[in-house]
Amino acid sequence: AHPPAAMADSPFRRPRTWWQSARGAPRETIRLDLEAAFYFTHLIVVFKSPRPAAMVLERSQDFGRTWRPYKYFAANCSAAFGLEDDVARRGAACTSRYSSPFPCTGGEVIYRALSPPFAAEDPYSASAQEQLKITNLRVRLLKRQACPCRAEGRPPKPPQLLHFAVYDFIVKGSCFCNGHADHCVPVAGFRPVKAAGVFHVVHGKCMCKHNTAGAHCQHCAPLYNDQPWQAADGKTGAPKECRSCKCNGHADTCHFDMDVWLASGNRSGGVCDNCQHNTEGQHCQRCKPGFYRDLRRPFSAPDACKPCACHPLGSATLPLAPGTFCDPSNGDCPCKPGVAGPRCDRCLLGYWGFGPYGCRPCDCARRCDPLTGDCLSGADADWQHQVPPFQPVLNDSEPAWGWEDEQGFSALRHSGKCECKEQALGNPKAFCGMKYTYVIKTKILSAHDKGSHAEVNVKIKKVLKSTKLKILRGKRTLYPESWTNRGCTCPILNPGLEYLVAGHEDVRTGRLVVNMKSFVQQWKSALGRKVLEILKRDCN
Repeated sequence: AHPPAAMADSPFRRPRTWWQSARGAPRETIRLDLEAAFYFTHLIVVFKSPRPAAMVLERSQDFGRTWRPYKYFAANCSAAFGLEDDVARRGAACTSRYSSPFPCTGGEVIYRALSPPFAAEDPYSASAQEQLKITNLRVRLLKRQACPCRAEGRPPKPPQLLHFAVYDFIVKGSCFCNGHADHCVPVAGFRPVKAAGVFHVVHGKCMCKHNTAGAHCQHCAPLYNDQPWQAADGKTGAPKECRSCKCNGHADTCHFDMDVWLASGNRSGGVCDNCQHNTEGQHCQRCKPGFYRDLRRPFSAPDACKPCACHPLGSATLPLAPGTFCDPSNGDCPCKPGVAGPRCDRCLLGYWGFGPYGCRPCDCARRCDPLTGDCLSGADADWQHQVPPFQPVLNDSEPAWGWEDEQGFSALRHSGKCECKEQALGNPKAFCGMKYTYVIKTKILSAHDKGSHAEVNVKIKKVLKSTKLKILRGKRTLYPESWTNRGCTCPILNPGLEYLVAGHEDVRTGRLVVNMKSFVQQWKSALGRKVLEILKRDCN
C-alpha cells in the first residue's frame, strides 16, 4: 500500500502519500539510480515517522561501484559514528540538527551540497565537480527512534512497533553539461517511471552548444579541435567555445595534437583527419603528389586538385620523388632533355627522336623532322604549338620543384646546338647605356616550354634595381625571348644556379624579359658589389 514511488510524487497534488518500511525492520536503504551523471545541489526528506536516530547520506560517481559519504546524521554523533558534531564545530562531517524525534511526523532532513565547508566560485571547476557530480544517491537509515509520549500525569505508553516512513524524498539538481547546454533530453535507452503524480523530471543527455559534443558536452565536436576543450567559466560567464579546424572543406573531422599546439605557440593544434579530394597536410592545404592545383577553382572546391597528365616517356623523375609528378602549383611536368610541352609529350623545336631518354638535338643548321631527324628547310617546317588555356601563377605556399642537372636544358648543355653571345661587364658607361629597368640576384628553379613561349621559374633573392614594376623577393617568372627561334635559352640559365640578371620590364604585360641584350652572369659577391656601385655612381 505504500510503495517507494509514493516518495517521488508531487507533495502538493498528493501530499498524504508515503513509503513505509516493513514493520520491525531495524535498517533500511533508499537508493536513487540516475540515468547519467548529474549535478546534485540539495536533498529534502520529509518523514512520516520520527526521524532516524542515525542515518548516512552517500553518493556514487561511478554508477554504484564505489560510494562516499556526503553527511552523517545522528542524535549523538560521537556515540553513533565517533565524529564531531557540526553544532559544536562548524564544518564537521556529522550533524545532530535533523535527528530529534520531534516533530513525531512531518520532520525534515535537509542537506545542501555546497554548504560549509564546501564552496565553489566556478560551478564547472574540478573541485565543484568532485563535490556535485553524482550518478547515484542513497540514504542509509541505521537506527529507528520512537516518539516519546508527553501526556502529563500518565505513565509512558509501552513502545509501539516501529517502522521508517517517508512522505517526500526530494532531490534537486541539474543535468551535468560543463556550462555548454541550456536543456537536456533522455539518454538512449531511458525508460521513464510510470507512477501517478511524478513530475519535474530532469534528464541526462545535454543538448550541446559552443561547438561541443558528448552526453555531457565533455569534448569538442568532430571538426572543432583546434584548441584544447575547456568547460565554460561559471564565474565570468565566458563560454570557452571549441574552435574549428582549418581544413579547407576537405575533411569532416580533426583531432587536437599537443605537439602541434606547443609548436605554434599555443595558437593552433588542430590536425585534419583523412583529407579528401586528393589533398594532404595538417590543414588539407596542398594537393597530393600526382595532383596539381587548378587555379581556376577555389581551393575549397572538391575538384581543386586535378591529376597530373605527364607523359610516361617524356617526363623526368624529380629528385627524392618516388615517381613522376607535376608541379603542384600549375600542373607542368618536368621534362627530359630536349622534350617540350606542359605534358612533356613532344620534342622541343630543333630536336628529334622522342623516347625514354628525351630528344636529341638536330644535326642541322636550323630545323629537322621530329621523327626522323632529317633536316628541313624553312618551307618544310610546319610546327603546331598549343597555347595553354590559362597562364599559371606561382603559389608561394607550394614547394619549389628543382631539376637534376642533367634534366635542366640550356645552351651550356648543348653548346654545339646553341651559341649564345652574352653581355660582358666592361665599361660602366656601356652598362648604363643599356638602360636596364631591373637588376636582380636570382636562383633558377626550373624551365618550361609553353609552345608559344618559354617560362623560367626563379626565386629572387635580392633586388638591386626596379623601375615601374614592383619586384619583391620570392618566386617569380622570367620570360626568355630566344626560346622559340633558337630552341634554347639564351642567355644561359641553368636550373640550380644563381645569377645576376639585368634586363628590361614589359610594363604592358608585367613580365621580366630576358634576351640577348640582357646582362646575365653567374652570381659572385664581388660582381654584385661592382654592379651596385655602377648603378649608384655612374647610372644616376
